[in-house]
Amino acid sequence: MRWDNLAENPPANGPAGDIALFGTDAVTTRTFDIPEFRGITFHEVRARSIVNRVPGASRMPFEWTVNPYRGCTHACVYCFARKTHSYLDLDTGLGFDSQIVVKINAPELVRRQLASRRWQGAHIAMGTNVDCYQRAEGRYRLMPGIISALRDRANPFSILTKGTLILRDLELLREAASVTEVGVSVSVGFTDQELWRTVEPGTPSPERRLDVVRAMADNGIGCGVLMAPVIPFLGDRPDQLRETVRAIAEAGATSVTPLVLHLRPGAREWFMAWLAEHHPRLVARYERMYAEGAYAPTWYQRRVTRQVHELANEYGIGPASRGAARRITDPRDPDPPTAPEPGPGATQLTLL
Repeated sequence: MRWDNLAENPPANGPAGDIALFGTDAVTTRTFDIPEFRGITFHEVRARSIVNRVPGASRMPFEWTVNPYRGCTHACVYCFARKTHSYLDLDTGLGFDSQIVVKINAPELVRRQLASRRWQGAHIAMGTNVDCYQRAEGRYRLMPGIISALRDRANPFSILTKGTLILRDLELLREAASVTEVGVSVSVGFTDQELWRTVEPGTPSPERRLDVVRAMADNGIGCGVLMAPVIPFLGDRPDQLRETVRAIAEAGATSVTPLVLHLRPGAREWFMAWLAEHHPRLVARYERMYAEGAYAPTWYQRRVTRQVHELANEYGIGPASRGAARRITDPRDPDPPTAPEPGPGATQLTLL
């Protein structure tokens, strides 16, 4: 494993050491023989930094992120972040789902970096790579310390999650929201139970995620929904889109932002293998739809976006504002969205 050069992003122009987070002496490997963690290996590390600047930040609606975990037990077959495991010489398939890197000193690093004279109090986005409220957070409890540090500095932040564990930290979020800007978004791409069980096997059900939206609304914290991914030929029928938007509206979401499935290297191979096993008749259709790259054709993205926005207006909610977009944008995408109808370079964040 390339633990000596483990970083948030692969080296671009410059020595790998410039962005290295920790060395081999910082890794402790653990397994826990309990049902929820069976088959999962945790690599506990002491990171060298945790508040990381987004590559190409000048083109992004936010510049800084905190990601306390690498790899994700949500095991979403489409997750764009799978490719990042290859930087560690780890498998982007099952390895991404079961080899979890835990930055155990994340809270103290956040507090230290926010106290630095060089820190100017910029917005920090969380959940932009893998879910900070995945199952491991129940054991390692990194987020309370991170949120407390942000609260104490009145530093604005946002969280995107598929995890219901965020409700554990509801009081901390309320306290933070009283002194700074706090944004919460929940990812719910569809409400189809059969699709959920096969494509997002490690996540809470869509209904439970919408319960998070309700709880946030009940506690005065506006919560948007990232309707992602909309999965072609499996989750994009008009009745499916209507049911999903209706459920999102009933949960009290402040906004809904639809994003069509995108398939980058690492995720593409894993998703196509899943598709061949579960829906072999769709393989050829996907090969044609994604023949030009990671994104579905512009006409298809615009059609889905238009349908969802029309339904959202019908149910009394609208698309996310540009301010909200900073908490649902993939920091590794070179062309984040700048208009309600995305083109082929539009961001398609699918976590979590």
